[in-house]
Amino acid sequence: MSSVKQLEKAEVDGFLRNLYLEERSENTVSKYRRDIVRFGRFLAEGRALDREAVVAYKRYLVGEGYKASSVNSMLAAVNALLSYLGLPDCRVRLLKIQRQAFRDRSRELQKADYLRLLETARSRKKPRAEALLQTLCGVGIRVSELPFITKEAVLEGRAAIRCKGKCRVVPLPDRLRRILLRYCGERGITSGPVFVTRSGRPMHRSSVWRAVKSLSADAKVQPRKVYPHNLRHLFACTYYRQSRDIAGLAALLGHASTETTRIYTATNETEYAGLINRLGLVP
Repeated sequence: MSSVKQLEKAEVDGFLRNLYLEERSENTVSKYRRDIVRFGRFLAEGRALDREAVVAYKRYLVGEGYKASSVNSMLAAVNALLSYLGLPDCRVRLLKIQRQAFRDRSRELQKADYLRLLETARSRKKPRAEALLQTLCGVGIRVSELPFITKEAVLEGRAAIRCKGKCRVVPLPDRLRRILLRYCGERGITSGPVFVTRSGRPMHRSSVWRAVKSLSADAKVQPRKVYPHNLRHLFACTYYRQSRDIAGLAALLGHASTETTRIYTATNETEYAGLINRLGLVP
């Protein structure tokens, strides 16, 4: 069991196959594969697969300067592998992380930033980038959920999205429907996913990322703010400020717990400071 060769050639393949049979998403399986390969390289330095090695790996990750959330994500994959291998006693505890009260404003995409990205996409005649921006930000879906935005869903006005073993319905606003119907007409899309490659396959997340990122310089938006998941954050913050309905937002985003949703609605430090100043308690 402690053989590195066995771990890489047999156990890992079986573990990943099991994730597939559990209907984990393709992105989840790919991430677990990367995390286990990294752990395998650590073991390749002559360490046996035991609890001592896993504890040493945890300390190694911390020492390498990874963020606590990244360390926990990598350890979660290792712990899952150990459970699969029948070695639950080798699992380690994740790092304790205090929930942040504030968002990092330097990485926060503002509505004004988003509107400049849209205007840039229009002026540069990039209809796909423009439609992608409005879809991701307009309904707050994940990049991996884009294939569920189909011509049929646009006509019906609602998308049935399956992700992480769950299914939810996301309403498509009328304005977005008109935009996507026009886009489908221009691209000759009569059925299936709206956002596809030239070969007709759904766009890969890396292609979506590049399409959005390419607008940042001309839009004068800091590149570190421009990535698809930040559009989902902007949707969540805007929706919550309008409705104050955390349960409804959790349902729209596909979160099993409202605690996850609260991370998306955290206020930045500048807004908190402004609120405290307006209390008038320091005359």
